[in-house]
Amino acid sequence: MARTGSRQAAGRKPPPAAAARTNEADHGRRWAAPVVFVAVLAVVLAVALPFLFGSDDKAGSPAAGSDPGVAHVHGLGVDPKDGTLYAATHHGVFRIPASGTATRIADRYQDTMGFTVVGPRHFLGSGHPDLREDKPSRLGLIESTDGGETWQSLSLEGRADFHVLAAAHGRVYGFDAASSQFMVSTDRRSWESRGLTPLVDFAVSPTEADTILATLQDGLARSTDGGRSFAIVTGTPPLVFLAWPAADLVYGVTVTGAVMASSDGGATWEQRGSLDGRPEALIADGSQIVHAATESGIYTSTDGGRTFRLRYRG
Repeated sequence: MARTGSRQAAGRKPPPAAAARTNEADHGRRWAAPVVFVAVLAVVLAVALPFLFGSDDKAGSPAAGSDPGVAHVHGLGVDPKDGTLYAATHHGVFRIPASGTATRIADRYQDTMGFTVVGPRHFLGSGHPDLREDKPSRLGLIESTDGGETWQSLSLEGRADFHVLAAAHGRVYGFDAASSQFMVSTDRRSWESRGLTPLVDFAVSPTEADTILATLQDGLARSTDGGRSFAIVTGTPPLVFLAWPAADLVYGVTVTGAVMASSDGGATWEQRGSLDGRPEALIADGSQIVHAATESGIYTSTDGGRTFRLRYRG
């Protein structure tokens, strides 16, 4: 599985069960990266970025009998209506049950790249259409108000391919992989480009609209001006995906699947657990529930990322 196509990352961590057996002192220690680690991170992400940004082609639909199912996961989201977990993939949006079989919504093979849940059965997305649909290859910002059964174009159709989307503080924040622009909209129709910032993922502070953390090729970066500029946060682990559920809690996952947490807005980090396989997506549903997708499956933690159970095998 991969979020935007198959991604290459260094090494594999033990399966989630092994995380529970890890020495507590290892989980509690603060991250202390050597000076050379920034260079290592740059190399790893330089390899990963082409896979993260994927292609600009329509996803299409597979030949009969070759349905890939939940593969190439791009994003995760939880519907506040009923707690349902959704996975946006290269081959459609799926409902992911607590256990059992995943369900592709509306038999649609839309390549849903950027994806975020903004309310009960209310989703925003982007990406590329099913080949059976007569639409431009870049969907721009699209919206579903019926749990992914149908989608409508809101803006930038044929122009933008948002690979990361977030809705907070009455705004929509997006990274357009087609132009490498970080963009913000207050009405979901018109957009302000905040600057050229090639990034992997970002998370917006739940309390400050202009404070954003992002993972770049050079490492973790922070913006305090709404994404107009970013400054590298030195001495941080090689994070690729982020979730920011509370003012005093940020989650991150590294290229090798280590699950990290920060209580000071990303300045310092400690390891809490680990995931099996290369990471693809990360979200937090409140402070204690964390969902993650890797190449091997979709996992859920109910103890703040310390241990994970396999929810769906990829």
